[in-house]
Amino acid sequence: MPGIDEKRPFIPVGFAVLTMSDTRSIEDDRSGQTLVDRIEAAGHHVAGRALVRDDADAIREIVVAWSKRDDIDAIITTGGTGFTGRDVTPEALEPLFDKRMDGFSEVFHRISFDKIGTSTIQSRATAGLINQTFVFVLPGSTGACKDAWDGILEGQFDYRRMPCNFVEIMPRLDEHLKRRK
Repeated sequence: MPGIDEKRPFIPVGFAVLTMSDTRSIEDDRSGQTLVDRIEAAGHHVAGRALVRDDADAIREIVVAWSKRDDIDAIITTGGTGFTGRDVTPEALEPLFDKRMDGFSEVFHRISFDKIGTSTIQSRATAGLINQTFVFVLPGSTGACKDAWDGILEGQFDYRRMPCNFVEIMPRLDEHLKRRK
């Protein structure tokens, strides 16, 4: 049964939050702020935050730079996952994934379906690893950000969460690179 093992210590993780928007600024970015507030409330730290226009090259540049930083273990993006012409976040990031996390999208859509019904199919939420850094691509709505954090990410980034969590595998994400040396 999943749950918290109180005998294990909490281990804080470094996050970065990137919002894609042609119309918002950091000051009125409710979705990005929702993620920042939840990350910090959970005991983690936000090592990077930015807002960029819906431009694939700009998105890639920021995410790749963050994925190479030692103080960032996970990147959460919000926005640009729909079907309009300006929604390019999955196209920008999925080709960079070293490994895809198909289960994230499936669980996200399951949680979302319970709240918004079949409208969840209009999101192309996805996740994977880039340079051994977790990358989560979320829709731009505040509700979607809450659902992803509360329903998936908060538990997976808690080392005490059993039977398994992302924090316990983080030291092994680059083991294939170490073997090559």
